Amino acid sequence: MINVMVISTESAIDKYLENVGLSRSINTSRSYSNALKLFKELLMSRGMNPSKIPVCDLQVDSVGWFSTYLKDYAPATESLYITAAAGFFEYLAAENLSSPNLPRMRLLIRQRKRKTGQRLPEFPREDIEFLISFVNDNTSRSTDHEKEYLRNLRDRAFLLTLADTGLRVHEACKLRRGDIDWNEERALIIGKGDRQDVIRFSNRSVNAIKEYLKARTSILDGKSGRPLSSLPLFCRHDRGAGKKIKPITTDTGRNIVKFWVSKAFGDGSEGKITPHSFRHYFVTTVLMGSGGNLKLAQELARHKNIAVTQRYAHLSNDQLDKNYWEIFNE
Repeated sequence: MINVMVISTESAIDKYLENVGLSRSINTSRSYSNALKLFKELLMSRGMNPSKIPVCDLQVDSVGWFSTYLKDYAPATESLYITAAAGFFEYLAAENLSSPNLPRMRLLIRQRKRKTGQRLPEFPREDIEFLISFVNDNTSRSTDHEKEYLRNLRDRAFLLTLADTGLRVHEACKLRRGDIDWNEERALIIGKGDRQDVIRFSNRSVNAIKEYLKARTSILDGKSGRPLSSLPLFCRHDRGAGKKIKPITTDTGRNIVKFWVSKAFGDGSEGKITPHSFRHYFVTTVLMGSGGNLKLAQELARHKNIAVTQRYAHLSNDQLDKNYWEIFNE
């Protein structure tokens, strides 16, 4: 018989979330924390105080109760929160804090969890192309304000990078100058799931990045005293950063998109285009330019499962009409 350490359920949850925080992204950690907060609420509603009940007395049936407790949430949220709760029991088993019946837990999850619907990615392709054109037209002019000039060049380079590389926003924010092989126009990155991946840059994105870095080097980078290769590819140009070279955060990346969407489409357009919209744009551009080559799109988008790529392999009615007329009337 396995000897287990006797601690409260609440203490075990705290240890689990601390472990998640060390190995997962900030957003994932936040989601798991929200999930386990609801899980504790569920236990309280059933007369089980998490601060008093020993975790070794907690049964996997509680995962089934949790699934019922989440019925008012969206299926995708339910799926994520159930995954977090299941991970908690797997953690208990791995750390010898309890001896949960994991096969029964997985059976309960299969029986009770709702299926999430598969939606085709929807994004305004023409609006993204208009936005890129708008940014090009409104960032190329010089300005007397040094920081504004650098911000404009950075934003153009950043948006073109999102559109033409398929990078996720947090991946683009983490790029350093030394990550890019300028001769090959590509970079080696650590992507989703800690996988090493190669990304390619288009001529227009490389040209925009070079123009930005050329201006930045003469104003900031050359005076930093640090090797250029170690500096962030995209850095802050705000009052808080001053003359220091600090990388932009994921929030800054999102705000860059919000700012230019608002300028291009007016007030009330927030959310019309998000950073992830550029990834949709990238995948569908590859598919349209390659005659629907799913394997190529999967590799360039760095999708682990081709079924994810396949969700993008749909054509608009306009494109279907165009192809129909080309086949039957020409």
